[in-house]
Amino acid sequence: MRNLSKASWLALLTAGTILTAPLASAGPMTAEDLATLKRLGSPEISPDEKWAAFGVTETDPKSYERATALYLLDLTKPSAVPVRIADKAGASEHSPAFSADGQRLYYLSDASKSEQLWQVTISADGKAGEPVQASDLKADIAGFKLSPAGSKIAVWGDIAKACPTFGCSEADGGDGNRALPGPGTGREYDEMFVRHWSSWETPGNYSRVFAFDLQGGKLTGNGTALDGDLVGDSPSKPFGGGEEIAWAPDGEKLAFALRKADRNEPKSTNLDIYSVSINGGTAKPEAIPGNGEATDNLPAYSPDNATFAWAAMERPGYESDRMVVKLLAKGEETPRVLTADWDRSVGSIAWTADGEALIVTAQEKLDNPAFRIDIADGKVTRLTESGSVSNITPLKDGSIIYTLSSLQAPPDIYRRDTTGTVTQLTNINGTELAEIDKVEVQRFNFSGAGGDQVWGQIIKPAGATDKLPLAFLVHGGPQGSFGDGWSTRWNPKVMAAQGYAVVTVDFHGSTGYGQEFTDSINQDWGGKPLEDLKLGLAAALKTDSQIDGTRSCALGASYGGYMMNWISGQWPDQFDCIINHAGVFDLRSMSLSTEELWFDQWDHGGPWTTRPNPEKWNPINHIDKWKTPTLVIHGEKDFRIPYTQSLMAFTALQENDVPSKLLIFPDENHWILKGKNSVQWHDAVFDWMDRWTKK
Repeated sequence: MRNLSKASWLALLTAGTILTAPLASAGPMTAEDLATLKRLGSPEISPDEKWAAFGVTETDPKSYERATALYLLDLTKPSAVPVRIADKAGASEHSPAFSADGQRLYYLSDASKSEQLWQVTISADGKAGEPVQASDLKADIAGFKLSPAGSKIAVWGDIAKACPTFGCSEADGGDGNRALPGPGTGREYDEMFVRHWSSWETPGNYSRVFAFDLQGGKLTGNGTALDGDLVGDSPSKPFGGGEEIAWAPDGEKLAFALRKADRNEPKSTNLDIYSVSINGGTAKPEAIPGNGEATDNLPAYSPDNATFAWAAMERPGYESDRMVVKLLAKGEETPRVLTADWDRSVGSIAWTADGEALIVTAQEKLDNPAFRIDIADGKVTRLTESGSVSNITPLKDGSIIYTLSSLQAPPDIYRRDTTGTVTQLTNINGTELAEIDKVEVQRFNFSGAGGDQVWGQIIKPAGATDKLPLAFLVHGGPQGSFGDGWSTRWNPKVMAAQGYAVVTVDFHGSTGYGQEFTDSINQDWGGKPLEDLKLGLAAALKTDSQIDGTRSCALGASYGGYMMNWISGQWPDQFDCIINHAGVFDLRSMSLSTEELWFDQWDHGGPWTTRPNPEKWNPINHIDKWKTPTLVIHGEKDFRIPYTQSLMAFTALQENDVPSKLLIFPDENHWILKGKNSVQWHDAVFDWMDRWTKK
């Protein structure tokens, strides 16, 4: 980002919805811009719906160190600006939630050198009091959720199963760290997981939920573990959060999703939802009626406590199966499937205040809109247009508060009223974005493999007049999408800003087009998707004559990286260069070294020894054809696709005398997350693209 002081960032942020005058001229977006644009957290709405509280993460443009601060926005004043609150020097404050009476704001902070609960009073005019530490537990708190009446709180974090309280000291003998038997540093395991996503597992430690009483704004007592005799993670790892936990409106029960931990866990996508009474005694969680053998998640009680909603998959072992909405009326044993006839997969659930509908998100072609689903008849109504919606809160008057991002801009807070009028409430990067050139975005579609309609996008610098070299981006997943949403990692806008026409194609296997289209990549990784990419490139060149197809680079990560390896052997004469981030190189070694086995085994038809045609789509079998100059990138802490996959690809390139370069990040996982590393990643990528495609 342009050279702004910390004071300048604060001044720009608190300009809120009031845009200051743009600077003299804009310029192309840079890697530094991407790394340092502010990042908005989920907004939390006060019970009287007057205030929105939210976190904003800021990145220092010199050190790239990040810190999160809390802001309060008056929703009753159209011209209100966010006000920064609850600051503690050298600390990050995040994850706000209002008390039932709206007079306190609870949040998490590391001000005590441990992630603990804090609170601050909020006056009627929005003045914040002095921050007060509300918990002093032995373990870090990963998240929390207040009961509706505000007398109880659920907190969760990594806690040894042997520990009856929220954290145990070594003196208590309850740390449960069986991975270090001593006297050396060796870990011992007798079942999987051994490692997951980016961390080695600690046997005996799990993500666990505890309930505490709240008195005078502080946690009291030792709390009650809500998992009872269950052994597993709630919220689920590595990405589960508060969306997997729900209080009943009366505060007498809590529902949570849990992934059972046993030797079958790496092959299982089964999450079950349990409900537990909060009575101060020993917790006895019970599985809700209607739990299946696949994923059940996103629990949500209706406002009148008469109906319980959740989202569920049908097929065990398939992490990208369709998530349908189920409803269970109080006292009944058989759930009703509300969205059986809607061929979309639900990503979030929120009840309307009157209990007559759900507001959900689901991918729809290149967008991720909000939808209303009527409880009475399952009627689905799309509420928002283009872009990617998340963090929805329905209000009493029928309007909704949500965050929205697009290819042009990162998330901001919006409000949609009952007439459909949408108002942007924040513009946290307004001045920064005014300094950055916009890009042109065009959607196109074509007949792909089997004659199916396939969608893509062309993103290029606004106002460009010259022929533009091509950046051909292939998304990961593979059940994913390069849609109209902001990304802090693979961002088409920053790539287009370097003077490229960026082309994306949602090939067979992509999400947002119905479950059959998503399923079609199964055991066909190198078939229909590659055909779609070839046809999509031809369609893009036909759609926009400004794209110079004779100067092109293909880029992809994860499955997209697999496709880079596959293209190298199956389409070796098309591109002037290839950039492969964390791509699968050898399906055999991948099948025996990845952590979540369900992903590999579902997509390829079982374990390596029993799957049909295991070598059919294996890139290693075609390295004799490799000749395209390739940049290979990986993170050492990537346990999803171990970095040895990239070492093997780089070795093959070097042995074949193909121009190549290897970039390894020792402190990153499957994603590049740190600010300085992001800038280095983009510098390396842009240098490689320019070297082979620029005149």
